[in-house]
Amino acid sequence: MKLFTKAFLNGKIYTLNPHQPWAEAILVSGNEIVFAGTTEEVRKYTNGFTEIVDLQGNLVLPGFIDSHAHIILGGFYLMSVDLSPAKSKAEFINILSGYIQKNKSGWITGGNWNHQNWREKTLPRKEWIDDFSAATPVFVMRMDYHMALANSLALKLAGITKNTPDPNGGVIERDKKTGEPTGILKDKAMELVQKVIPEPDASHYDKAVDYAMGEAAKFGLTSIHDITYEKHFPVLQKAEKENRLTSRVYTRLPIQKYKSLIDSGVQYNFGSDKLKIGSLKAFADGALGSSTAYFFEPYSDDPQNSGLPMEILQSGELEKMIKESDRNKLQLSIHAIGDRAISEVIDIAERISESNPIWDRRFRIEHAQHMTDRDFERMKKLGIVVSAQPYHLFVDGDWMIEKIGPERMENAYAFKKFLNNNIKLCFGSDWPVVTLNPLKGIYAAVTRHTAENQKSTGLIPGEKLTVEETVKAYTLDAAYAAFQEKNLGSIEEGKLADFVVLSENIFQIKKDKISNVEVLMTVTGGKIVFEK
Repeated sequence: MKLFTKAFLNGKIYTLNPHQPWAEAILVSGNEIVFAGTTEEVRKYTNGFTEIVDLQGNLVLPGFIDSHAHIILGGFYLMSVDLSPAKSKAEFINILSGYIQKNKSGWITGGNWNHQNWREKTLPRKEWIDDFSAATPVFVMRMDYHMALANSLALKLAGITKNTPDPNGGVIERDKKTGEPTGILKDKAMELVQKVIPEPDASHYDKAVDYAMGEAAKFGLTSIHDITYEKHFPVLQKAEKENRLTSRVYTRLPIQKYKSLIDSGVQYNFGSDKLKIGSLKAFADGALGSSTAYFFEPYSDDPQNSGLPMEILQSGELEKMIKESDRNKLQLSIHAIGDRAISEVIDIAERISESNPIWDRRFRIEHAQHMTDRDFERMKKLGIVVSAQPYHLFVDGDWMIEKIGPERMENAYAFKKFLNNNIKLCFGSDWPVVTLNPLKGIYAAVTRHTAENQKSTGLIPGEKLTVEETVKAYTLDAAYAAFQEKNLGSIEEGKLADFVVLSENIFQIKKDKISNVEVLMTVTGGKIVFEK
């Protein structure tokens, strides 16, 4: 006789099962859903061994899936300086100096500063911070992780001087009068400093994972598609073995690792229910806020600059790696933000679809922020999955028009156009670039509000999504993007028991109130991993 371990009763359950959109109760056996229906129906299957959980009429959704986050980077971010509250030069300096006063040993990292949201949009310089950090190396990232500020000591330790050439795919910002480095490093130039920062020990890595898992559970995330850097996978593997992953992790390793995966015989979606590999990540360009996203036309606020394509894109090496990976059934997730970067990645996808064997490749473009009209149809034809981050719209929307002008704005964060063109759309955060909270992302997608401009129409209002469309992008379509729609993404018999209980019904309240809704309970595999 099957033991029904838990029964969740008296809820308003939005299942995403088209044959049964709503239910009141969920019956769980082990880590699996065995039935969803009315409370009366589920009660018939309970006995003295069944744990009863009263949902008290609250809204229940399938567990949120974040389609693009950096788990270990996010964990370290929670353990380091946070400059995101700074709205000016003075606030940036005050937060950083105060942190250094309390943490004088070792490197100061973290950051998440965003000069585009400052009253004066001036890039920080090493001179701002050198006087209070002369004995402490500082390397703090801009919120997009495509630009960082290093103080003079960090530059010295990295051997960066006025004579250091820009690396391929990177820029060392220099004073226009003296030629000296300002401390700002973009994309590949950041690696010059990163390689001299001491590697955290194993205990710090473990702590970073645990911090990240706590943050995920708090926000109702039961699965995360991670950008998994070279040293991160063993850390996640250790956490899985020790049963410390409260959120499932779908890893995307650096594309440079493709040969080792091929040699090992690994293919897409390989692994356990908690930890999977078989997907690869690559960069085609940088980011808009750092003026390194790659466009066909120059930036409106920088007419000499069209962005910074990655060197592997220009050399053809990226296409070679993509082609070989795809031929061996490894999934590709390619970062592309500017319209030219997106278009050139689609060009590559077209060529591999013509030359490689046909298979259900679910080729992903991460971000796809700024589209050209012709590329929607090409994406649809190729079955490309778009992995977008709606809360970036909230954070970046107020200054985008200054950088790219009104014409290109029409296809910025074009969520509705993706759906109208039958392009599969999944949502995530890019944490720690912005908050991991998916309810903030839902709010941004349905209102199109920006941080400074809360007009009811929102930014490019024709691109607003419904709450139902947005929830699907955070659940069932996110599961599809990781080949996991048979096990995740909806509340129905035979799927893993991942769901989240919310404090308010986001289908009924005013849309501008969604941002304030809280998670009351997170359930992963039938186990309550967070409860408020």
